[in-house]
Amino acid sequence: MNLRTDWTREEIAHLFDLPLLDLLFEAQQVHRRFHPRNAVQLSTLLSIKTGGCPEDCGYCSQSAHAGSGLKAEKLMDADAVLAAAAEAKANGSGRFCMGAAWREPKARDMDALCTMVAGVKAMGLETCMTLGMLDRDQAERLAAAGLDYYNHNLDTSPEYYREVITTRTYQDRLDTLDHVRAAGMAVCCGGIVGMGESRDDRVGFLHALATLPAHPESVPINALVPIRGTVLGDMLADTPLARIDDIEFVRTVATARILMPQSMVRLSAGRESMSEATQALCFLAGANSIFTGDKLLTAGNAGAGADAALFEKLGIQAMTAPAEVVAA
Repeated sequence: MNLRTDWTREEIAHLFDLPLLDLLFEAQQVHRRFHPRNAVQLSTLLSIKTGGCPEDCGYCSQSAHAGSGLKAEKLMDADAVLAAAAEAKANGSGRFCMGAAWREPKARDMDALCTMVAGVKAMGLETCMTLGMLDRDQAERLAAAGLDYYNHNLDTSPEYYREVITTRTYQDRLDTLDHVRAAGMAVCCGGIVGMGESRDDRVGFLHALATLPAHPESVPINALVPIRGTVLGDMLADTPLARIDDIEFVRTVATARILMPQSMVRLSAGRESMSEATQALCFLAGANSIFTGDKLLTAGNAGAGADAALFEKLGIQAMTAPAEVVAA
């Protein structure tokens, strides 16, 4: 099967409009063609530098523009990061992701970042970082240190983007993805739904991902976690009806699976407030990766104990690394 990067918005809108059970049936068929059934990848995300980011992302408590009360911290010591990675591996994670609240990394930080990458890689874990924008030289240094994945989300549709952030352009994000690809790293790229956008914007968001020159190897789908002090958090915290409903979220996951068959579709932020039934529908829709642990950067997460109990109930096995893609 040839992977399509020429999807039209009309085709994607048609998928969204399918009866839910038909959409889930198609998504599960695609999933089983390319991925092992009843298997979900576990990843751990650590904030290695928290707060004080100069970007004005409306969803983010780490923005210096937010009134969330989160204090800016310095970059963690490499030994502390490696200790956290070792704990994550002991708890079953196959990928260790490191996030820093920056617009972009500074030259003075690159040696420490490369040390972290090399150390985590030496443990046998897949390595991932999200540090903001990268130039070509920075991408090449991180790749040489052993970084497997770089996360840089598109966040939403090109049309809705300016409602969420004004300090960085959509093209800035695309340029960073180009640098990551050119350096030989895999791309982790997705976004957030439930930010007040329309379904047309969700269609546009998935269209932007599915028509990249190559599909992202990982596609995190986040549900907005409204945090007081952020623009979107204050707007939506007291208006729950404005937040995306569970069925629409499941539709987004299922459509992503159909559009990007070989990608790992990660059920990411917002999962801690989802019922077990909603999470089960997301796995049926083709999600096959989650972040485990009690925290995602600064937001709460379901926790390893809750995940283990859910997996036991659903008959899902944790995989420590992505399986080889099943031949079409």
